Amino acid sequence: MNDVYFMQLAMEAAKQGIAQGQSPFGAAVVLRGELICTAHNTVWQQLDPTAHAEINAIRLASKILRTIDFSGATMYTTCEPCPMCLAAIHWARFDRVVYGATISDAAASGFNELRLSAKDMVSLGGSRLSVEMAGDRAACVELFALWASDPQRKTY
Repeated sequence: MNDVYFMQLAMEAAKQGIAQGQSPFGAAVVLRGELICTAHNTVWQQLDPTAHAEINAIRLASKILRTIDFSGATMYTTCEPCPMCLAAIHWARFDRVVYGATISDAAASGFNELRLSAKDMVSLGGSRLSVEMAGDRAACVELFALWASDPQRKTY
């Protein structure tokens, strides 16, 4: 499995979102080494507070694969999943989630984060989901700086 490559795809999705006036978050769904889809955050575009990159990626991958069971799959995300996204990843039965920036990085950029570690949530909840920080954290944190350079940016 090439975590660096798939994290790059998630970062590219985040950059596409930033270019469209969205928040700096991207995700990629990979099943058995094959890219299924990428997605970015569309909270403001859809006026939907649940339209996080990971949720959008799960919705799209479900349509592509015609399933809600992602056993054997990995979610790559540019930022540590929030509790909502982590729960959705768990419920969709992903094996792994791999993230770049941390919840604290998002909070430092002005996002209204619940500062709960994804690893702690998995442990407390008894999930079998593997949570790994991998890839280039600095590059994922730079997405926040890119987003912050837009005077029209909005947090939530």
